[in-house]
Amino acid sequence: MPNLSFQYPAWFLILCALLGLGYAMLLYYRDATFREQAPTLNRWLGLLRWLTVTLISALLLSPLLKSVLTETKKPVVILAQDVSESVGASFQPQALDQYKQDWQSLRNALDEKFEVHELAFGDEVREDVNFEFTDKVSNLSQALREVYDRYGTQNLGAVILASDGIYNEGSNPAYSGAQIAAPVYCVALGDTTPKKDLFLKRVFHNKITYLGDKFSIQVDVAAVNCAGQQSVLTVSKIDGDQVQRLQTFPVSVSGNDFFTTKEVLLEADKAGVAQYRIQVAKVPGEASGANNSRDIFIDVLDARQKILMLANSPHPDLAALRQSMEGNKNYEVSIAYIDDPGIDVSKYDFVVLHNLPSNSRDISGLLNTLDQKKIPRLFIAGMLTNYSALARAQRLASVQSNAQQSDDVQGKVAPEFATFTLSPEVTSELPRFNPVSSAFGNFAATPQAQVILWKRIGKVDTDQPLLAIGESNGIKTGLFLGEGLWKWRLFDYMQHTNHAIFDELVGKTVQYLTLKEDKRKFRVTLDQNIFRENEPVTFGAELYNDNYELTNESDVAMSIRNTAGKEFLYTFNKLGKAYTLNAGLFPVGNYTFRATTNFNKQNFVYEGRFSVQPIQLELFETTANHAVLRQLSDQFGGETVRGAQLASIAERIEEKGTVKPVIYQSTKTNPLINLKWIFALLAGLLAVEWFLRRYFGAY
Repeated sequence: MPNLSFQYPAWFLILCALLGLGYAMLLYYRDATFREQAPTLNRWLGLLRWLTVTLISALLLSPLLKSVLTETKKPVVILAQDVSESVGASFQPQALDQYKQDWQSLRNALDEKFEVHELAFGDEVREDVNFEFTDKVSNLSQALREVYDRYGTQNLGAVILASDGIYNEGSNPAYSGAQIAAPVYCVALGDTTPKKDLFLKRVFHNKITYLGDKFSIQVDVAAVNCAGQQSVLTVSKIDGDQVQRLQTFPVSVSGNDFFTTKEVLLEADKAGVAQYRIQVAKVPGEASGANNSRDIFIDVLDARQKILMLANSPHPDLAALRQSMEGNKNYEVSIAYIDDPGIDVSKYDFVVLHNLPSNSRDISGLLNTLDQKKIPRLFIAGMLTNYSALARAQRLASVQSNAQQSDDVQGKVAPEFATFTLSPEVTSELPRFNPVSSAFGNFAATPQAQVILWKRIGKVDTDQPLLAIGESNGIKTGLFLGEGLWKWRLFDYMQHTNHAIFDELVGKTVQYLTLKEDKRKFRVTLDQNIFRENEPVTFGAELYNDNYELTNESDVAMSIRNTAGKEFLYTFNKLGKAYTLNAGLFPVGNYTFRATTNFNKQNFVYEGRFSVQPIQLELFETTANHAVLRQLSDQFGGETVRGAQLASIAERIEEKGTVKPVIYQSTKTNPLINLKWIFALLAGLLAVEWFLRRYFGAY
């Protein structure tokens, strides 16, 4: 019910009424204009004027109309379904139909009292459940974190998670770190009875090797309930339709719970993506042969680049950068200090200069050698850097600083940067990373610079570059105006349990700087040569005019062919002055691509190849792990039930009695003068008074 309040004492209304009365009496008490025609008219006119003036003066007291709004918010219940392949394999068609009916019955029962949201999880977490069970991985911890991120601030009543307990990505869900303040009810699916099965448990191998090198792969073979059986492990190389058997090993299963490891030594004899198939022969009575074979893909490179990290003094940044770059087997990374004797930078393909040039070390001779050999370099400028010398050593930024003071800065990805593509995770997450130290001073990017990161100081985005790349006199150069990169690497691991964002930023920056000079006017780049079957295949392209300036005036067409000759046609999107293409997901296999464009009456063609490897994680763990689900429900105060008891969870939630609606109350204040009917009332009073005066002959 609305309440009326005043910003002045309420007794002021008496003064308003007296003011209206005085005004009306002054106007009509001694007025004899209407007495001959209507003796009582003066009183009615006086009453109208009294009401009008009283209302107007009362409005000057700023009366407020307060109303209380009450809203009842239903508790939120999450229905999360594991849609990975292992869960689908556990259902017979009739059982799946019954499960769908139970799921809908539970949904209908919950809809009466709760706000229900359905989530499907596997490769990723998404809304709505289609029961297709095609996801290639299971990540239970990601599902819990996603529930917390989306609904943790709402009135979360319960989480119902249906899974077989098998997870092959992420950590144990009990240690996911999701602080869900609601009971978790687990629906245990699948069969926990071990079946007779001989399978490849794991295959360890490097993703990259080098032409002419020998490399090893480690094959883990496991068996359940196969004691006394004999099999053969075969390693073959796949080249198109040709299958070349390389090595075979006998496998003797000695017990019902069997495990053995075989190490296979192979030779990289051809550059490109090499496909190998590891198979273990089926044994009689085996439940499934789908997990007896695995294909692996190895990128064979024909060159290795030598990188020197040359520093003014020891610094944790060096270890962070080295660990990140050594993740790419194409790089051979060395660390040296400027005082070390016998440093020959001409032997390296790329040099990182940390806190160099410094106030105590002049490296003009070393820079002359780099210029003569046209060796690309990356400057990392910290608090020991001589910024006057740095200004002369590069042309990416004008720098003015005495390095006596520093700012804590974060990095924001430049939206206009298009030299290479950074993932959306880098763009969104990097500005939240711990600040690095950057010398206080005046810094401005030059026209030659392509700024990757701008400085963010506190919550203020500046126009000062933090990370920039560019090319001058045919030499690629990078500049990072800060130190403390090791903090970013640690923060990345703390937030995401991996170094993916840091490694992507460092890897793509170094990849650009170390890329050999390519004078082709049209080129296409791939983020990688080997994709997983659940990863979209993405391309970038660049087109240069006669002055080697980026342009994207012309359209670029892309044709992708598989080994069977089937063709997929695309057109690149234009981004900035470059091109980009997300071709989507491809089936497992080897592919060739051909990109074409016509510019200035010239035809340009770029050809290449890539491979898509299968994700077979769901095939190698077929026994349900209900212990994980029980641990999870115990941790969050819920229960674990069998799949056949799915529909009973609604009653269990109601019996628990802890899920309650939340009542929200809010007060809305509106000045009385804003009400339109008040204006209409005043206008009506004045209009009636004016009409009566005119009608009876007065003005």
